[in-house]
Amino acid sequence: MAREDNLKKFTSEYQPKNNGRPKGSKNRSTIAKRWLSVEQNLKNPLTSELEDMSQEDLMTLALIKKAREGDTQAYQKLMDSAYGAPLQQIEQTNIEQPLFPDVTEDDSDK
Repeated sequence: MAREDNLKKFTSEYQPKNNGRPKGSKNRSTIAKRWLSVEQNLKNPLTSELEDMSQEDLMTLALIKKAREGDTQAYQKLMDSAYGAPLQQIEQTNIEQPLFPDVTEDDSDK
């Protein structure tokens, strides 16, 4: 247990070190979205035409290519992205059984 003489209140003289994220710094998702939206003029592997495509488009096309080559994980990721991941369903059956199988109705009257 802490000794009370070791405890210090936060005053203007005693302030903890400011070790948080600096103000104005961007979080990881903001940076990732910025770079995923960068566009390039490249040949579309499906249509063979030059198109302006974002990095996100290029990665999706690469995933489609892998799925077409037989990669089942790539196929599953595409299906989950397009249609949503399936919910896990639990089958529950309710069979009424007596709590005390050894006790009959005649025994409860005694």
